[in-house]
Amino acid sequence: MRKHRFRNSYLISAVSVSLVLCLIGLECVLLLSAGALITRMRENITLTAVLSQDADSIQCARLESVLEAGGHCSGYTYVSRQQALEEHIRSLGEDPSAFLGYNPLSASYEIHPTDAYSAPDSLAQLASQLEALPYVTEVIYPRDLADLMSSNVHDFSLVLLAVAVALLLVSLVLIVNTIRLQIYSKRFLINTMTLVGATSWVTRRPFVLRNMLLGFISGLVALAIISAIVYYVEYKLGLLLFPLTWQNIAFVSVVVLCSGVLITLLASLIATGKYIRMDNNSLYEI
Repeated sequence: MRKHRFRNSYLISAVSVSLVLCLIGLECVLLLSAGALITRMRENITLTAVLSQDADSIQCARLESVLEAGGHCSGYTYVSRQQALEEHIRSLGEDPSAFLGYNPLSASYEIHPTDAYSAPDSLAQLASQLEALPYVTEVIYPRDLADLMSSNVHDFSLVLLAVAVALLLVSLVLIVNTIRLQIYSKRFLINTMTLVGATSWVTRRPFVLRNMLLGFISGLVALAIISAIVYYVEYKLGLLLFPLTWQNIAFVSVVVLCSGVLITLLASLIATGKYIRMDNNSLYEI
């Protein structure tokens, strides 16, 4: 009967810790997803470098070398004068070359800055650098949108960080309380070991090692649940949570497993220490 209760106690603890670690892992997925979304939004800002009418292929090659060497952009697209004219006709429904007798539009480069160069100051610096080239007449980009996005991203990051910290604290409290309740049922055994002369570490060791193993196994269970959630959301619902790179997967796995082991270690040390210091009469009062 006692063995059955012992197994049930650890099974309930394992389920509880697994669910809390799952919450921690989903927090990591949320943070990575928000970071990827912010990066995509920033890289979708487009700078249009308008070339002079007499710009030739050599000057275009120089501009491309400047863009590739500087590491400012994640990609760029060359728009020829003919392509610009066709786009103008599709957008406005009129052909300026029909009544002017020539194509008045200029070739251009549509440049997508990297996340590191998407801040308003960096965009202005990149625009000034490109405008300094003799064959670039002007650089056009949505300055107001860049300022607004930068401000909103900063506020959103602070809110998301505050929510993540709050959820992490709740998770810590839940795991610590789960371990404390589990060790509470063994308080008389801990007291008996102390009375017969067992050292603090000898008394704590079986509880600490057992709960660290519990935390590791619970972490594996939590990772399995998180994987199932991510798979369902991305492949069944078609919603991209976060890039499934080895770096992201390793980050979530390490955070969940380390959280499970370290938090159960800390909770076990705290809970057993409390009952080791408690006298025999006080055990009946709690």
